Amino acid sequence: MGAALRRTQLGSALSAFGLGFTVPYLYVYVAQVRDLGAGTAGVVLAVFAMAALAVLPFTGRAIDRRGPLPVLVAASVLASLGAVALGLSSNVTAAVLSAAVLGAGTAVTQPALATMLVWCSSNATRTRAFATQFFLQNLGLGIGGLVGGQIVDTSRPETFTLLFLIEAAMFIVLGVVASTVRLSRTPSFSGARPTDGSQTSGGLRALLSHRAMVQLCVLGFVLFFACYGQFESGLAAYGTEAAGIQPSTLGIALAANTAVIVVAQFVVLRLVERRRRSRVIASVGLIWALAWIVAGYAGLGHGSQTMATAAFISTYALFGLGESMLSPTVAPLVADLAPESMVGQYNSAFALCKQLALAVGPAVGGPMGATLHGPYIVTFVLFSLGITVLAMRLGRRLTPVQDQPSIETVPSRVVAVSLPEAEPVAASSAATTR
Repeated sequence: MGAALRRTQLGSALSAFGLGFTVPYLYVYVAQVRDLGAGTAGVVLAVFAMAALAVLPFTGRAIDRRGPLPVLVAASVLASLGAVALGLSSNVTAAVLSAAVLGAGTAVTQPALATMLVWCSSNATRTRAFATQFFLQNLGLGIGGLVGGQIVDTSRPETFTLLFLIEAAMFIVLGVVASTVRLSRTPSFSGARPTDGSQTSGGLRALLSHRAMVQLCVLGFVLFFACYGQFESGLAAYGTEAAGIQPSTLGIALAANTAVIVVAQFVVLRLVERRRRSRVIASVGLIWALAWIVAGYAGLGHGSQTMATAAFISTYALFGLGESMLSPTVAPLVADLAPESMVGQYNSAFALCKQLALAVGPAVGGPMGATLHGPYIVTFVLFSLGITVLAMRLGRRLTPVQDQPSIETVPSRVVAVSLPEAEPVAASSAATTR
């Protein structure tokens, strides 16, 4: 399965590279370049997110019935069409409809790719496979954003159209690469069964009866609400309003976040892959609580502007450290909890919780970060500590192998080789006794 896994990772990285070209500039493109106004830009961004909420409830069943490959190819084509249409949109209706198509296609690729990784990996290699995907996607997003920033010119709409065409091409590449993957066998799911008496016959009722998965979905919502849902809304507003951060510094902070992930991912992987997943996630909550305290110092500490800027950038770096710890733990855990016939539905359910957090997070955090500076910091310190509590509670519902896959026993070759010698020794011993 090495070739299939490599091709899946390549397609995932290239699609992230394409997204990096457009996502940071979508608001500017709609509001300023196409001159459709800030209100329309907000609607476009909202529709982009809401389209994912509309399609994800149906995605998992399609993946489990048809397999992840055809769903991934179809989603790639859909996303490519949405990117082309958005790059050519010059009025409100076209921009909104194009954003809906692009958002739907992009959302479906996430659980499809996750299921592909499950199919292309074993229990022993799944942790590293998801960590590698996270590393490559962040690298692709970062490079795409940097290259896109050198191309765009707000006085020339055709430069933004070029970005969207490049994004469309990357989605087509994803579809082509995915179509070349050949899965010769179904994956191994040893230990990937609910252990709390829940039914696994399929469907939403079975998923909701699986208490460990429900707890993981709740934990996932809090994780994404307290981190990703604040990056470009509440935390950005807090930084500019309370800490006096220059808008250009936000880009540096995001770059620091990506840099920590890229540099630390495989170092962190070696430290966490032999530890209990629940405790690793719990430690992420503590790291993020520290990050929010550092952000509080940046905006409320009344220090120099230089210190405030350094503290704000450090906040994003600490978030990146926590993210690098989550990538080899949370996504593989979703796969290990899933019954063999419901891997797609479990991945889609978790992606839906993530998308809900990304939709609710800016709506709650944006106004708080801009006006209620002290309460904003306190609220998200508490949310981060809540991650630690939820993770420890989840650990009590996991089997030892689900919580720490490295303890799964592997047959020893030495024992197998020495077994034939045991019979003569036993016979000799019996003869001596007689």
